[in-house]
This record gives sequence, structure tokens and C-alpha cells, in this order.
Amino acid sequence: MTYSSVMTHVQPEPEAAPRLDCAVDVARRFGARLIGVSAEMIPPLAFDNGSYTVDAEWAIAMRKSIEDQLRVAKEAFKRATAALADDAVWLCGIESPTPAIAAASRAADLIVLGGVPRRHDSPYRDCDPAEMAMLAGRPVLVAPPAGPLLSGKRIVVAWKDSREARRALSDSIPFLEAAEAVLVLEVCDGDGQDDARIRTGDVVAALRRRKVAAEAKVTLHAHAAASQQILEEVVAFGSDLIVLGCYGHSRLGEWVFGGVTRDLLSQDDVYLLLSH
Repeated sequence: MTYSSVMTHVQPEPEAAPRLDCAVDVARRFGARLIGVSAEMIPPLAFDNGSYTVDAEWAIAMRKSIEDQLRVAKEAFKRATAALADDAVWLCGIESPTPAIAAASRAADLIVLGGVPRRHDSPYRDCDPAEMAMLAGRPVLVAPPAGPLLSGKRIVVAWKDSREARRALSDSIPFLEAAEAVLVLEVCDGDGQDDARIRTGDVVAALRRRKVAAEAKVTLHAHAAASQQILEEVVAFGSDLIVLGCYGHSRLGEWVFGGVTRDLLSQDDVYLLLSH
């Protein structure tokens, strides 16, 4: 199993460069086509009375600014993908990026995004990776804003016996099969140790049938948050990639994510592969 097509969100800011580098590297690794998508929407103006409108002159200026941004993003994509030649495809448009990329992902096996934006967070120009995983139905690889390219030699699967975790396991098979070692980790309460060992043992057995060098570990839930325990195990295992199911639901049109998903997305050191 492999990824034949990889998609990434391309933005002109310098902090988006590691994400693009990661996408290019993953495409090369799996011999995949790389699709770069850049999209930004003209936001409405808000007035003191809470109403929204679009001023004509302001809209023209904003459109020009967005077109300039898209052009810079395209130039960055072309430079980064020069060696890929015809295996690099460019898409762009003046539209909201999350639904645009979610729709375009029908042509992709994997989406590469950055983490949750720290300095700005606008649905008119940014993508939330967890929301994308929920909407697109595709695995999302979240690249830290800085740091080395993904090694993927040692991978931690953060296991929870759920549909989302099983989906994440299946979606990450290309990475797992290429890894040197995989740790299937479950954080559980004291009364659940025996069941957790059975669950993680089943996952390990299935992976070993695929020739994946997997092992299981069950750790008790301590005073620290489960996400912190997972990160500590990641460091101890020498991993730079966590595979996990993305848990959340829509509340009044907004995605509300589970604690572990939210906490792991707030760190900047380890790659995440999310599926829902």
C-alpha cells in the first residue's frame, strides 16, 4: 500500500515553508503526485452594529492583495517542486480554504497541513487540521512549523478502541510499513489494563502480519493529562510521528475536539497523522 497522490495547503508566509518541504519530501518518498492548493477568501467588513457588508473599493483592494498572495504562493510551490516536474499540480482560487481543500481532496490520498495558526486564525485564509480531517475524509499529516523533515523511522500509534483509531491505523499503513519500529500505545485506568493489553496485542498482531515491526505498551493514566503521557512515551521511543484518531463533533456549526486531539495539536515538536 502507498500514497499515490499528496495534497498540501500552500501559503506565502515563511512559517509555511516547512509544511511545503514536508509535502515535497513525502511525495518523493512514496513516488506520489503532489497537488498544491492555495485559496483565500475576501472577508466581509464588520460594523459597530454587528452587521456585515462589503465595500466596493475595499473589496477591489482586498482582491488585488489576495491575488498577489496567491502569486507568491505559486512561485514558492514551483521552486519547491521543480524536481517533481509533471508530478506537481497547482490549484488556486479566491475562496474559503477549508471547504476548497476538502473538496479538492477527492484527488488525494493524504493531506499535508500546518498546525493550528498561532499568530492569526482566520477561516478566510487558514485551515484547521482537525476540522479538515473531519470534513475531507482523508488522513491529515500535520507538520510542525519548524524543525527537521519527517523521519518516520519510529512511530507511535496512540490507540483508543474506536472507529476513528481504526481508521487512522488503516490510513497510516504506508508510513507504518516503511518504519523501522512501531509502538502501539494505550493510556488506560488501572482497572482496564488487562483489556488494554488484549486490544493493543490484537493491533500489533495485525501489523506484524503486514511485516511491520510493532510492539505494544499499556501505561496507566497518571496525574498528567493523557496527551502529556503520550508525548513522554514518544520522546522515550525516539519517535517523531504520532498516529491518532481525531475525535470531535459539530456544535452550532463549529467543531469541538476532544482533549487529546486538542492538546496534541497545540504542541510544535512532533508530526501528527490524524484521521476521523
